[in-house]
Amino acid sequence: MFWACISGLFSFSVQAASQPKMITVSKGFGLTLYASDLGDAKQMALGDKGTLFVGSHRKGTILALVDSNQDGRVDKRYVVAKGLDNPEAIAFYNGDLYAAVDERIIRFKDIENRLRRPGRGKEVYDRLPGKTNKSHRALNFGPDGRLYVSIGAPCNVCEAEDPFGSIIAIDIETGSSEQIASGIRNVTGFDWSPQDQSLWFADLGRDWMGDRLPPDEINRVETVGGHYGFPYLHAKSVLEPAYEKPKNLKITLPNYELPAHVAPMGLHFYRGEQFPPRYHNQMFVAENGSWNRSSKIGYQVVMLEIENNKVIKRSPVVSFLDGEFPVARPYSVLTAPDGAMYISDDLKGNIYRLYYKETINEKSEPEPEQDNE
Repeated sequence: MFWACISGLFSFSVQAASQPKMITVSKGFGLTLYASDLGDAKQMALGDKGTLFVGSHRKGTILALVDSNQDGRVDKRYVVAKGLDNPEAIAFYNGDLYAAVDERIIRFKDIENRLRRPGRGKEVYDRLPGKTNKSHRALNFGPDGRLYVSIGAPCNVCEAEDPFGSIIAIDIETGSSEQIASGIRNVTGFDWSPQDQSLWFADLGRDWMGDRLPPDEINRVETVGGHYGFPYLHAKSVLEPAYEKPKNLKITLPNYELPAHVAPMGLHFYRGEQFPPRYHNQMFVAENGSWNRSSKIGYQVVMLEIENNKVIKRSPVVSFLDGEFPVARPYSVLTAPDGAMYISDDLKGNIYRLYYKETINEKSEPEPEQDNE
């Protein structure tokens, strides 16, 4: 159950254990529960007909969610696949759904017309590295029509063999691939700016260097094939004590540093028009939240304001952290067909729908409060 508390920001109460817990939403916005009981909901993909696909990590399923009466709540759900090995990385393109499973990428053809009987996914690529528990992945089709795949490092910190720790682009028709970025640790959120089609990605810093080190990263690809520092350099200036940087290695520094351990799992440029103009074409990041820090941080969705290809400001939009209690752990974000935004939660298995419910003059709208570490 949700209720709104009218104040400078909006707060919502959810019942947990014996006491209500609060979700805080920036003024003018509302938040509703779009779908629940999805297991560990990870990455999402949106079909041409508005079907929301959700991949999982542990549950082994890919689900299809349909809001047939368009009331902001799912009323039909279908199992596209089950019994898969960590099918969290999914993407939709030209009517087909793609998923990364082990060393393969599989495709479900014409999926929105086959939700009741989707059939088995057909292999379209088989040269990914073997899956490990720490090697997370993400899929997304780029403006060039190629399938981009992020392949995380299989460790906290190590010198991993290619293509671990990289982003590659695959031509699905020919099977040819190109390395777009290397020297990354754990990327599950990347997207292209609607304004100039440049590729941005969020990278999680290593663990066990303390509460404030190293910062998590927001990166922009300026040169194809660039190296982004892992494992030799973390963020802009944190040297790795276990490995020495090769002398001739040129490292591309982050565009922006996030606080350490916020865990930016999802990255998405808002492409709708429902939110006020200041949010249009801006970057939204799902901060999944800390797990090895003395006090919790993250557990929120933030907007990163970009000007001249530089992140200049970070503002919270939704916070799922009530003191030291996480109500949810946002994993990915995606623009909905009506201009709202979907937020997946891998803690409770929910999908939330963030929408704008007030007409506010932009000149008089107060700035969302800036969060501090």
